[in-house]
Order: sequence, then C-alpha cells, then structure tokens
Amino acid sequence: MEGETKNINRVLVTGGSGYFGSVLVQRLLKQGAAVSIFDLQDSPDRPTQADFIRGDIREPEAVRSACAGRDQVYHCVALVPLAKDLAKFWSVNRDGTRNLLQACRESTVSKVIVLSTSAVFGVPEKNPVDDTVAPHPREDYGKAKLAAEQLCHEYAAQGLDVTVIRPRTIMGHGRLGIMQILFEWVRQGRNIPVLGKGDNRYQFVHADDLADACLKAAAKKGPAIYNIGAEKFCTMRETLEGLIAHAGTKSKVVSLPMGLTVAAMKITSALGISPLAPYHSLMYGRDMYFDLTRTKRELQWSPRYGNVEMFCESYDWYLKNREQALNTQGPSLHRSPVNQGILRLASLLLQIF
Repeated sequence: MEGETKNINRVLVTGGSGYFGSVLVQRLLKQGAAVSIFDLQDSPDRPTQADFIRGDIREPEAVRSACAGRDQVYHCVALVPLAKDLAKFWSVNRDGTRNLLQACRESTVSKVIVLSTSAVFGVPEKNPVDDTVAPHPREDYGKAKLAAEQLCHEYAAQGLDVTVIRPRTIMGHGRLGIMQILFEWVRQGRNIPVLGKGDNRYQFVHADDLADACLKAAAKKGPAIYNIGAEKFCTMRETLEGLIAHAGTKSKVVSLPMGLTVAAMKITSALGISPLAPYHSLMYGRDMYFDLTRTKRELQWSPRYGNVEMFCESYDWYLKNREQALNTQGPSLHRSPVNQGILRLASLLLQIF
C-alpha cells in the first residue's frame, strides 16, 4: 500500500475554480491524481475529491505553502481582459507568476505548466503564427502575460522544468463571460455583428482539447512552449453562421464598418459602459491562428473539436443551464454572466440591418 501511495501524482492547480482550471481539475482527477485547488474563491461544483486552499497568488508565503510537497503544478490563475484592471494585470499575471515559480523552485515540484495566452502576439506579423513569429502584445493584458513568460524562461535557465502553453480563445461547455452575451443574442434571434466582411480567419480551442495538451506537456520532460488551437477553423462569419444554423433562430450575421466600429468599441470600453476590453477591439476583426505542426508532433496531440462544433456545444450547454447561469455569480469572470452595458442598446440598433 505504501508503494501505491508514493506513486500518486500530487498536483496543485492554481485558479482551479476558474473556467479552464475547473475543466483541468476534472481531467486530473480522472487520471487518479491527488488534486488541490489554490484560488481566491471556492466553487460550488468543486469535485469532493479535490481539496481547496484559499489563497492569493500575490502573497508569496501563501503560494509557497500551497506548492510544498507537490509533484506538478498547473498555473491557471489569470486576471483576464474582461477585468480591465491595469494594475492587477501586472500584480496577478506577472508578479503572481514570479511567486509561483519561486515557490516551485524551492519545493519538490518536478514539472510546472504555465497557461499563457495568444494575446502575447497582439496583431501577428503573419499567419499562421509559428515559431518564427515574435510576440508583440499591444495591450496591458498581453504585455503582462508576456512578462510572465519571460520569467518562465529565466527560471527554466535556473533548472526549473516549466512549460508554457499558449491557447487561442477558449470555448466549451460552461463557458460564459462575453460568450454568454453572444449566446443570449442568438437565442433571442438578434443580429450578430462582424467587422467588415467577417472574412478574418479566427481560431478557437475547446477546453477539453486544451486540457489534453496540458496533460501531455506535463508528461514531457524539459522546458518548452506550445501554441494550442483548433485544427478545423474558419472565418469569423462562418463560425457565427454555423452557430446560428445550429440554433435555428432568426439571427443573421451583419457587417459593420471596421474602423468606425473599432473606434466605438475603444471609447465605450474606456468609459466603462461596455464589457469589452482593448483586446476585443484589437482582434475581433483580424486574422489569428496558430501553426500546430510542432505542437502536434512533439506532444503526439491532435485537437478533436473545430470552431463550429465547439460553439454549438457551448450554446447547447447554455440553453440547458441558462436559468442557473444567469442567476449565479460564478467564481471567475468566464464562469459568470456579463452585464451587457451599452451592448444592449447596440443589439437593438443591429436589428435595423
């Protein structure tokens, strides 16, 4: 019995109450890992097999205590663009990552997986984004996450086995946040905007595919960086039209002028009357997709879901759980409904198209 106990993988998931963190916790438990969650808030749907440690990633001693005795750490804590808090982008996403890496270096942790973001590339110089494309974030969220990546490189040079995972925009069952607004508009048969023709190719990733990639990366020794996204993806217009066809509502995809709309998105975001963040206005109308060649080869990984599939699955989950979702404030922004603000008025104006 003692030998069996020693073989159990002792795992810490920071941000395990958040959207992707909660998906990852479920997958780790299925693998037989002993999982602890480190987060500011507990989640009412936390599996009973997972322990909860309440703590702030910005507090070094709390992080050090949580990492003690772990074999692996998955770092999913992040302040996402919806928060629009510039100071916390840096204190949570950069400084919190430094606390985590330092604690892991001082403990028994043999592998660290740090969840980054495709926002580190800003508007990429070319698509698909491959290993020749240098990160160049254009807003504070992406800049803070790139600074966190640079810390990972520094700690890797000191001997810590840390791998960085950069996902495209995450979808899947239970995904709310900005996506909840989209799903509600489609449910109501309201028109859905794209910028220009909506012919920008935009890649998403399903949370289950991302979890698969994280687990495979954790099993691979040595520091690395992997870009993760769907293999089957299409234009923004095609993605949204596929969702509307599946939903069977009266919604239509309508085109808005890119320059004028982006300017309006920036102004309303800065005024605090729109839930949209600078990253949304920067990227919604632009191409963004990863070359998965190296990731697939090195991790022996292939994504199962395409853009339209994951949107349809996410929408179906929303319909089934809508009443509870709209009346519950989740433990993270991506697991909570969003106040539409000025977008409510925008949805009414879109109906004239």
